[in-house]
Amino acid sequence: MPDRYDLPAGFRWGVATAAYQIEGAVGEDGRGPSVWDTFAARPGAVRDGHTGAVACDHYHRYPEDISLMKGLGLDGYRFSIAWPRIQPGGSGPLNPAGLAFYDRLVDALLEVGITPLPTLFHWDLPQALEDDGGWLDRDTAYRFAEYAAVVADRLGDRVPAWITLNEPFVHTVFGYAMGVHAPGRALMFEALPAAHHQLLGHGLAASVLHERGLEVMLSNNLTPVQPASSDPADVAAAEAYDVLHNRMFTDPVLFGRYPDLSALGVPDDIYGAVHPGDTDLIHAPGLDGLGVNYYNPTRVAAPTDPGLPFDLVDIPDVPRTAFGWPVVPDGIRQLLVGLKELYGAALPPVTITENGCSVDESADPDQPRIDFMSAHLDALAAAVAEGVDIRGYYTWSLLDNYEWAEGYHQRFGLVHVDFATQTRTPKASYTWYRDLIAGHRAGRPE
Repeated sequence: MPDRYDLPAGFRWGVATAAYQIEGAVGEDGRGPSVWDTFAARPGAVRDGHTGAVACDHYHRYPEDISLMKGLGLDGYRFSIAWPRIQPGGSGPLNPAGLAFYDRLVDALLEVGITPLPTLFHWDLPQALEDDGGWLDRDTAYRFAEYAAVVADRLGDRVPAWITLNEPFVHTVFGYAMGVHAPGRALMFEALPAAHHQLLGHGLAASVLHERGLEVMLSNNLTPVQPASSDPADVAAAEAYDVLHNRMFTDPVLFGRYPDLSALGVPDDIYGAVHPGDTDLIHAPGLDGLGVNYYNPTRVAAPTDPGLPFDLVDIPDVPRTAFGWPVVPDGIRQLLVGLKELYGAALPPVTITENGCSVDESADPDQPRIDFMSAHLDALAAAVAEGVDIRGYYTWSLLDNYEWAEGYHQRFGLVHVDFATQTRTPKASYTWYRDLIAGHRAGRPE
């Protein structure tokens, strides 16, 4: 059986982070408020009232963090750019100090031989845009393209590849449908215009980036969907969930059309959001690579609540992370092979842009994370052996950080962060990943 050391020569190794989760400095150097600043200040919105005001203080400590990346021997670093640092009002005047920070970050990465892979939007929408409707408002897609042009013009001479959006499914469902993430709206299926407008923003921004000779990716959180049984009702429910979670966010980009949304009870024009020509705008720029964020499969049964066309049910008899997520390493192989079978020649090269787990470090310091990464990378090698073109792996995450509505209670990092002192301490998984990278480059470990 192939294993992680059989991944292709030239395979790129990296780590991933996001601006609001690590940067801190939310009120410094002209940064404007984001929806996450507003949401985290809402009583009861985030566990224990935690905010990202300081987070990992990466804004000031990025040289130390880059030194940690250099110690791993990484090829690439995936990070996100905070839109409110660039355009505090979401449009119009630029913030020179914000642009200068990312200049310094990019230059420092290149100095140690690490290729920057920036994500333009990782959920921290400027609050001023949310006040005007956020992603429910079509105009936000056009503001996003303008922001993309500004950042590309500043950094594109040193940054060859860009990710437009991170996980539009999660941002739509958690932020606009269920209200458990910023901006905290609970619109259920009527949140889906936010999904379309994010995809429209992707298409518009991709055109802007391609005009400048830059490569474009989109990172989706994808999951293989399993029916709870062979009962036709469970199978139909699983197909409906697959459309919502996966195909709604990949079909328009790769096929130039939305999948059949009738099982969700959603009109073809997604409540008036889809205008003539929109799917061409989303599809026409094309993708140079598809970013896949994988954490776990999803098991689905026929609905018991008449308001939804499916029920999400537990996957039995599998280990779980500290977050309670099921650990199914072969799910990443199933997912990737399924993408190849569904999209065929339309599927661009794939990069795993997130994969990792939260560990209860009081119970077992770090072995579960090592086991998780090892098994998932073996499954990734199996997908390559089945013909999937996979170019790299960015683990989530370099640092323990602000885990959204969970605050500082979930630790995903290769490096422990003491949030009181900001002391960084590499974990056993840091050493394991460093040795894996060196061993892969050498052909096999010593």
